[in-house]
Amino acid sequence: MTNTIKLFQYNTLGALMAGLYEGTMTIGELLTHGDLGVGTLDSIDGELIVLDGKAYQAKGDKTITELSDDIKVPYAAVVPHQAEVVFKQRFSATDSELKERMESYFDGQNLFRSIKIHATFSKMHVRMIPRAKEGTRFVEVSQNQPEYEIENTTGTIVGIWTPEMFHGVSVAGYHLHYITDDFTFGGHVLDFTINDGEIEIGAIDQLEQSFPVQDRKYLFAKLNVDELKKDIDIAE
Repeated sequence: MTNTIKLFQYNTLGALMAGLYEGTMTIGELLTHGDLGVGTLDSIDGELIVLDGKAYQAKGDKTITELSDDIKVPYAAVVPHQAEVVFKQRFSATDSELKERMESYFDGQNLFRSIKIHATFSKMHVRMIPRAKEGTRFVEVSQNQPEYEIENTTGTIVGIWTPEMFHGVSVAGYHLHYITDDFTFGGHVLDFTINDGEIEIGAIDQLEQSFPVQDRKYLFAKLNVDELKKDIDIAE
């Protein structure tokens, strides 16, 4: 009997887009559900990077901090990553070229995938969402987020590929975060050029969607779904 690989997602990206930024799940609890993933922190203070069972925060001031178990998140997605496909990238490629190659290994377009890429990159372009007050639309905050480029860097991209039918629950397509091997630089991936490295694609069999059921702000928020989907397209 094969193991069932379950993607655990806490809250929805749509709720985050609506300005519900209060952290309501601890890192300690989150990490019981997976060892690889992405998300953000309380007050959307930077990018959450989960790699090899540890959680890191990449902030807009370019600092990286390993997070203690008591830190809380408003949104995250983690999975016990198990590589189903592994291949070497032995020549330079843009992010779009590499993604096209990865997708050639997908079994259709309607299943989630976990992504782990350890490589050297001639260019890495990231952003870090800045801390914001709850109630401010995410898309407004994202217009003023710091972006950075680094050259000749070695590190790991982690993330999730989401089918189009789940857009709004998460962002359709790739949601990728990066962290260097020395844990000094990272963030939400905008684009990159890979030199060489190893790519892992993990199968995901199930989605477990968890909600902040004790958060009255979430329970009684009035969300404009069509507007939120448009905001995700702009911000992500």
